[in-house]
Order: sequence, then C-alpha cells, then structure tokens
Amino acid sequence: MSTFRRYFVAGLLVWIPLGITLWVLTLLVDMMDQSLLLLPARFHSEALFGFHLPGLGIILTLAIVLSTGALAANFFGRKLLALGDLALGRIPIVRSVYGGVKQISDTLFSPEGKAFRHAVLVRYPHPGIWTVALVTGSPRHELADILGTDQISVFVPTTPNITAGFFLVVPRADTIALEMSVDAALKYIISMGVAEPPHRAQRPESDPSGTDPNIVPSPRT
Repeated sequence: MSTFRRYFVAGLLVWIPLGITLWVLTLLVDMMDQSLLLLPARFHSEALFGFHLPGLGIILTLAIVLSTGALAANFFGRKLLALGDLALGRIPIVRSVYGGVKQISDTLFSPEGKAFRHAVLVRYPHPGIWTVALVTGSPRHELADILGTDQISVFVPTTPNITAGFFLVVPRADTIALEMSVDAALKYIISMGVAEPPHRAQRPESDPSGTDPNIVPSPRT
C-alpha cells in the first residue's frame, strides 16, 4: 500500500465516525430546538442575545419530558393521560398510528418490559447458519396455542442498518444465550462481525438463579 493511500485511509478512519457523530448530534439539537417555537418570540435566543444560540431547545425539551413524567407518575396525571389516550383512540387513522406507536414504546421503554434485554444466537436463515438476535418476548395467545409455550420471539437486525430486520418465533431449545449486552450485540452486528465483544465472566448484576425465563441455554457444540 502506497504512503498516500495509507494516510488517506487513516484519515478516513478518523473523520468518518467523527463526521457521522457530529451529523447525528446536529440533527438531534436542531430537532430539540424546534421546541422553542412553543415559547413567545421574546424568549428566543435571537431576541435575548441578538443571535441564534443552538442547544437551548435541549433545556426546554428536558423540562417538558421531566414535567410530563412527573405528571404521569401520580394518580391524577395518569387519569388525565388516560382520558387523552381515550380521546385519541376515537379519531380515525390517528388511533391506528398512535396506538401502534404507544404499544411499541411501552414495550421497549417500560422498566417491567423484557423486550430487547437479552441477546441470543439463533439458526437463520437455515439450520446450518447462526446469527445474533434480540429477544422480544414469548408468544402467549394464538401462536402459543398452535406452536406450544416452548417458543420465544426474537428480532434479527440486518447489517449495517439495525433498524430493519426480521421477526422470528423459534423454539427455546434452539437458542443459545449470549453473555454480551444488547449494546455490544448491536455494535457487533453494525460492524459486520469486526467489533466482536470479548468473552465476559459472570456479571455481578446477572440473576444467580439462571438466565431469563424466555431463554433456555443450549449446549455449545
């Protein structure tokens, strides 16, 4: 490899992750700055300082989210939010979009939720190949009646776009529980297997009695 090519590749390895990180952060800051539109014009940075100061929307966004969380955490707030959900549920089209998004967000972000808490190995797309998947739960109703209760639901992210993927229902006995965290598993998938996390010993925070009830560790053959 020539000196020019070596330096060029080394420069790309520095600037590509840095550039993408700055681009994502800029998008997030610009998006949160839109919350300033809720305030009167006299409270905007242009009126206060004479120029646009990016990032002030982060403070307002955090204040809105925290105040909403405080409202949702008490009895009267939950009743009020329930009335809002009921009202949105009566609006055609809106109820389909809002109901689906709310169900997904409740599943993903609820402290009691089990979705995306564990990574496993599953055989996909055919029995001779293994891939990393994320456990989303266990079938309970019609699928459980047809397939039995010894199944788990998993999401198989694609590489490098982990927001897309495949939903599979597989037998518990055909999965292998992984010690790596979900974050480490996603990095492993995004990197196409380059950034493989090191083997870890039993974590202190792990359940000493065993693994998640949705997972049955299989012998590593």
